[in-house]
Amino acid sequence: MESLYQRLLSQKTKEKSERIILWIALASFILHLLFIALINFDIISIHEPSNLLNNPIAAIYTPFSFILVYEVYLLIYYLPKSTSTYISKQYEIIALIIIRRLFKDLSGLSLTSDWFNVKNDLQFTYDLVASVLLFYLIYLFQIQRTKVYRPYNHHKNQNSSITKFINAKKWIATALVPILIIIAIYSFLSWFSGIIQPLEPNTISFKNINNIFFEQFFNILIIADVILLLFSFFHTDEFHKVIRNSGFIISTILIRISFSVSGIINNLLIVSAILFGLSIFFIHNKFEKQLAKEIDDSNKIEV
Repeated sequence: MESLYQRLLSQKTKEKSERIILWIALASFILHLLFIALINFDIISIHEPSNLLNNPIAAIYTPFSFILVYEVYLLIYYLPKSTSTYISKQYEIIALIIIRRLFKDLSGLSLTSDWFNVKNDLQFTYDLVASVLLFYLIYLFQIQRTKVYRPYNHHKNQNSSITKFINAKKWIATALVPILIIIAIYSFLSWFSGIIQPLEPNTISFKNINNIFFEQFFNILIIADVILLLFSFFHTDEFHKVIRNSGFIISTILIRISFSVSGIINNLLIVSAILFGLSIFFIHNKFEKQLAKEIDDSNKIEV
C-alpha cells in the first residue's frame, strides 16, 4: 500500500500532474474558443443547453474545470498530511466552483434596468457577494490553521496511535485517487453524450452543469470523512477533537446539499457550511490553548 501511495500521491507525482493539467487546461481553452468560432460562422451546429458555446467569455469555464479537478487531487494529496489543510481545500474548491460559475454567467448577462427581476442576473449578484464572503472566511480559516499549540498529551501509546491514524488516512487517500479518475471520466462522458444525443435515456441528468463531477465526488467525500472520524477514535477520544471532526463532516454535508438547490439558497448553504466549519475550528483552538495553559500551570506547581 505504501508503494502505491507514493506512486499516486508523492510530491513528484503532484508536480507532474500539475504540469499535465495546465497543458490540458490551455489546450481546452483554445479548443473551446475554436468551437465558439465555428458555431458563430455557422460551420457546425451543436446542441448545448448550458449556452457555453455562445460567447468567448464562457470559454474560460473549460480550463477552470480542469484546474478544479486538479484542486480535488490536491485535496486528496493533503488528506494524510493535515486535517485542517484537507478541510481548507474543500472550502477552496467550492469557492472556485462559484468563481467558475461567474465566468459562465458573465457571458449571459442581460444588462438591463430590470436587473433584479432577471433570474440569471440575480444569480450573478448572489455569486459575486458569496465569492467575496467565502474568500474572507477561508482567509480566517487559514489564520486558525496557523494557531498551533504545543502538545499537552504524554500517553505512552500516543506515537503509535498517531502512526496508525496517518496510515489509515493514507489508505483512504490512495483509494480516493482511482475513484476521482473514474468519476471524472464517467461524468464527462455522460455530459458529452447528453450533448450529442440529448434524448438518450441512459445519460445522467444533472440539475446544473456546474454540479457535474463535484456532486458525485462530495458524496464519496462524506463517506471518507465518516470513516476518518471512526478511525480518529483509535487516536483520541478528547471531546473537543471529536466535536471538531464531527463539525467538519457536517460542513461537508452542507456543501453537498448545496448542489441540490439553486438561487440564493445555494449560496446561503455554502456560506453557512464554511462559517460553521470556521466556528468549530475557532472554538477547538480555544480548547487547545486552554488545555495547554493548564498543563503549563501544573508543571510550574510541580517544579
